[in-house]
Amino acid sequence: MMTEATKTTGKVKRTLTGTVVSDKMDKTVTVLVERTVTHATFGKVIRRSKKYHAHVESNDVHAGDVVVIEECRPISKTKSWKVSRLVSKAVTV
Repeated sequence: MMTEATKTTGKVKRTLTGTVVSDKMDKTVTVLVERTVTHATFGKVIRRSKKYHAHVESNDVHAGDVVVIEECRPISKTKSWKVSRLVSKAVTV
């Protein structure tokens, strides 16, 4: 069964959830995505992390926020993701 989004484009957009670690660029944030994998030899669960540059049209996302990013067309050399929604704001003290 295909959804409305996949009927028009033919592709399902990948989404990732991560934490914003930098918002110093204009209309761009750096998102740290962590995932857990099992080590091939030892069987121990370890964390792997990767940083993505994501486009945000309005600069209302700041460091510490948890966001969902989705894959899009390449916007620049390092940006192929955009912020689709804000999950939670950072706790400020």
